[in-house]
Amino acid sequence: MTSSSSAEPTRRDFLFVATGAVGAVAGVAAAWPLISQMNPDASTIAAGAPIEVDLAPIASGQDIKVFWRGKPIYIMNRTKKQVDEARAVPVASLPDPQSDQARTKEGHEQWLVVVGICTHLGCIPIAHEGSYDGFFCPCHGSQYDSSGRIRQGPAPSNLPVPPYAFVSDTKIKIG
Repeated sequence: MTSSSSAEPTRRDFLFVATGAVGAVAGVAAAWPLISQMNPDASTIAAGAPIEVDLAPIASGQDIKVFWRGKPIYIMNRTKKQVDEARAVPVASLPDPQSDQARTKEGHEQWLVVVGICTHLGCIPIAHEGSYDGFFCPCHGSQYDSSGRIRQGPAPSNLPVPPYAFVSDTKIKIG
């Protein structure tokens, strides 16, 4: 009896390697959707992403409303009169004391950027309404001035200022 050890691959060796390769591909194919579903969905990424807004088309005394993270954001190009009136208000007389300078960016005082959600019950206030030429919430009568500060009504605090920065003189980035 002689036993010869052949260096040539047999059919069994081929089937063993082929089965292993198919098993590895099947494992990756099964794991891919499991791992992929852990990534955030595109709308979630977009909802938290910063937005850029061109301010050039907004004339003095006008405002626009944009949406960021599902919230309405008012961007108001205030007139010199509105800025002067907002700065003339004694801060100590306000229910939620905050100066106009703290709510705007230095060098861009005419631009007011606020989240347009009433701090009382979450209604959407109307711009350029009310006794203070700012925002008026028709639901329960809260009135905000041209700096977004609560002046009258049941709202407990000022309209919040979202995080924003000037990218150029005519463009801001919110978020």
